[in-house]
Amino acid sequence: MTTSAAAQTRERILQTGLNLLSEAGLPGVTLGVLAQQVGMSKSGLFAHFRSKEEVQLALLEHMSVIADACVLQPALQAAEGLPRLEALVSRWFGWPAKAGLRGGCPISAALFELDDIAGNVRSRVLELEARWRALLGQLVRRSVELGHLRADLDADQFVWELCGIYLSHHASYRFLKDPRADERAQIAFGALLDRSRQS
Repeated sequence: MTTSAAAQTRERILQTGLNLLSEAGLPGVTLGVLAQQVGMSKSGLFAHFRSKEEVQLALLEHMSVIADACVLQPALQAAEGLPRLEALVSRWFGWPAKAGLRGGCPISAALFELDDIAGNVRSRVLELEARWRALLGQLVRRSVELGHLRADLDADQFVWELCGIYLSHHASYRFLKDPRADERAQIAFGALLDRSRQS
């Protein structure tokens, strides 16, 4: 197999695997199931990924790239401060569907799947979640600096509540199949902003 063909096969594996990850979560991503969905032998898949952990880590990296392109990069085009924060949140809620994935947010699911399971995959999920929350914190603090949000705002508390809204949206949209999940999330975010603006 040429280098180009190998790269194309790996990309196909990652895209198929990301859909599997979004639907079945990390426990559902095994070499056997992924090989079947890609349409190749398990030994053929083994040539690209040597273990279940390796493929799970690669899928988390692939997911991060897709999420950045779908959520972060477009939001960075908005003006600094609150407009950028609002643009990010708007794209963040329900981002898997916007990215063309069949399931939900792999990180949201992993927070519960791996809460008591040590290992490299859990460490990577923790790193990705911490990095995302740090980014949210930066955007909130910049909104405070620009006077869009009140000067005494507790940015860490804001992020904590915002992440709670996101997880509630995820559960309502994916598990409860609430048709008003998007609307309710936006109402909750609006209420959080109202409490956080200058009085």
